[in-house]
Amino acid sequence: FEKVPGLYGSGVIPARFEEFKLAIKNLMMEQFFTEANIDRVLNKEMAGGGNIDLQPMIEKVDLNPAFDSLVEVIEGSQFGGMLAMFGGAEALQPMRQPFVEKMQVSIIELSKSDSIKEALKEQFESPAMMDEIKQNIEGIIDQRLSELTPALVKEMVQKMIKEHLGWLVVWGGVFGGLIGVISTFIGA
Repeated sequence: FEKVPGLYGSGVIPARFEEFKLAIKNLMMEQFFTEANIDRVLNKEMAGGGNIDLQPMIEKVDLNPAFDSLVEVIEGSQFGGMLAMFGGAEALQPMRQPFVEKMQVSIIELSKSDSIKEALKEQFESPAMMDEIKQNIEGIIDQRLSELTPALVKEMVQKMIKEHLGWLVVWGGVFGGLIGVISTFIGA
């Protein structure tokens, strides 16, 4: 991995580091994060027990603005005068929390309906969403690749060779030596 003067191919990682990074990115995007693979994962998640549970998100949504809008609609309608006789918008304030709670329950029930699930599935499978998912994945890969240094890549490759290819290197040396010895005897 180190650059050895006169030895062709030595020091290849530092010399071609940007090409290595581009090759890693292309490998990830073209082999792992293809549109077909992303679509398969989304279909698997949307089918059967892997449905997206929107309840935790809905429970965090502040529905007070919906109540405020409802009060505005009532004030602007033919019931506005009658509401004013009973204390105006302030008379409806005790209903705020029950309204918000009922709205959350209703929205959670709606989110579990087949029509919403189908709409979510269609949205996730849309070309625009697929492009956005791929861009997000590409952004994550680009960020991680920008953190890599030639020394870190060299260390990763050496570790991989040591863990997985160590015996291959040993046997390559043994057979290379045997071939060299046999060639010497044949040539002599």
